[in-house]
Amino acid sequence: MKYVAGVDLGGTNTKIGILDDEGHIIESKSIKTDSIKGMKDTFTRIWNTIEEICDKNNVKVEGIGMGIPGPVVDQRRVSFFANFPWEHNTDCGKLMEEISGVPTKLDNDVNVIALGEAKYGAGKGYESSVTIALGTGIGGGIYVDGKLISGFTGAGGEIGHMKVVRDGKLCGCGQKGCFEAYASATAIIREATSRLLVNKTNALYEMVGGDLTKVEAKHVFDAAKTGDKFALDIVDYEAEYLAMGIGNILNVINPKAIILGGGVALAGDILLDALRAKLPKYAMNAALEGVEILQAELGNEGGIKGASALVL
Repeated sequence: MKYVAGVDLGGTNTKIGILDDEGHIIESKSIKTDSIKGMKDTFTRIWNTIEEICDKNNVKVEGIGMGIPGPVVDQRRVSFFANFPWEHNTDCGKLMEEISGVPTKLDNDVNVIALGEAKYGAGKGYESSVTIALGTGIGGGIYVDGKLISGFTGAGGEIGHMKVVRDGKLCGCGQKGCFEAYASATAIIREATSRLLVNKTNALYEMVGGDLTKVEAKHVFDAAKTGDKFALDIVDYEAEYLAMGIGNILNVINPKAIILGGGVALAGDILLDALRAKLPKYAMNAALEGVEILQAELGNEGGIKGASALVL
């Protein structure tokens, strides 16, 4: 039996797991990332935790896989770190190997989640899939013929920033009209809040007690499930842009499966049924033929399972 470490590096916490060669987690643990202390400090504490778990379970790891919030080139060098005060264009694989003495590979955190879903989750058994993380923003990972498509500079899979409206709403990336600006949880909240300013006779307004600062995407879906027309109209708005973005992905990549994860995907059938109904407006018949629209299965384990798959 071969054992590897999977590391999901987050802005606040880092999840670390030891897995066998079938993707089963032997044990996992979460530590504070504390990026302010520097990359070497964080990586050293990650390795110490790996050693601690290995000693407890009497195993030895033969590789380390890491999911990193930022573009990764050649599964080694990180172009820049999202929200970390660390030096750009750093060979993080080399640093971890110097600390641990163990072969190490890295990839973007959402790419890693996509690999986890493809190998062990909703996409298991499919030769191609695109995993879309619908949360505060929109991230993506593209898996084709057993490989992640990370791109020349590691920016592959940034589907949240394809454009769906010319000179449209401002996105967090600084550009306008991005998919993320129309179909993320943040976009739903922005749309709901703007509509609540002019319409207060609805279940959503009552649900947040009239305090528009409390509106969350979940409130919109919960109100819609009661049959509230105001909330249903917002769900229809979300489904329209979601179908447009996914339709573009289907036309370009033609995957067998689209896997939806993140908080927005938890809305379930009320969103997914509307999405499926609208997809033919935006995707060619050939791209739609036999495609599966699935919900992610791995949840919080997706990062460490996908990271481990980088080195298995």
